[in-house]
Amino acid sequence: MGTGTNRRYARTGLSVAALIVAAIVLWEGYKVIWSGMGWDWPVRPDNRTMPHTWDIVFTLFQPAQRNGPLFILVEARAALLTLREAFVGFVFGGAIGFGLGVAFVRSRTAERAFMPYVVASQTVPILAIAPMVVVWGGRLDVPQWLTVSIIAAYLTFFPVVINTLRGLRSTQATAIELMKSYASSQRDVLWKLQVPTAMPYIFTALKVSAAASVIGAIVGELPAGFRGGLGRDLLQFSQQFTAAPQKLFAAVLMAGLTGMFFVGMVTLAEHRWVGATRRQTR
Repeated sequence: MGTGTNRRYARTGLSVAALIVAAIVLWEGYKVIWSGMGWDWPVRPDNRTMPHTWDIVFTLFQPAQRNGPLFILVEARAALLTLREAFVGFVFGGAIGFGLGVAFVRSRTAERAFMPYVVASQTVPILAIAPMVVVWGGRLDVPQWLTVSIIAAYLTFFPVVINTLRGLRSTQATAIELMKSYASSQRDVLWKLQVPTAMPYIFTALKVSAAASVIGAIVGELPAGFRGGLGRDLLQFSQQFTAAPQKLFAAVLMAGLTGMFFVGMVTLAEHRWVGATRRQTR
């Protein structure tokens, strides 16, 4: 790993740390200023509505139940289950999105015929689709976690379709003509020229889709009745918000960290791919 890569990771770490510090300062500053001025709009600054940040963090290291495991361990286990569902949906949706993008590049007729339906699919709220997928999956004896992955795939494929299409079409026409002049097949042009050119676009879509897949998995766990994931925990703690608001915020924090971890893995894969490509072109 080169010095430039280490510096880039260090800058990224510092940026994340700065954002966390800024969020804490804004949160606690809001409580101090609004409490001092006696304001209660738009959010009351009391500890039931806005717990202190240190109370939220402290909750993570308390037992989830009496004589039970730590809250952070319970939520980490739930995050792993949700991450599994999100990853399967991410792979499935990404493959569908890439395949559609390639098909649309090769056939303008297919693009004109099906692209409106691809766009229209994203106008339907995920909360309306999730129960239907769960019911259909139950009738077909599909495992609950797999139905959740299908819901995650629904949010994943669209960015990949759009960016794959844009990336494949960003290849210079002269480069394509040059390869064809050497009697290269369409497959060779696609995999040796167009796909490498489109990878920056595709990785941008994959990072968006990684975060979307976690959201889709969390939302899909609710109608599926899937126990053990972050979705059920968020629902349970939201119902107990007045009694223990810090638990809900701690669960939201774990959900955010799960999404950040997934996006970070995709970003790491992008950096590895870029580094390998640069070494091959030297």
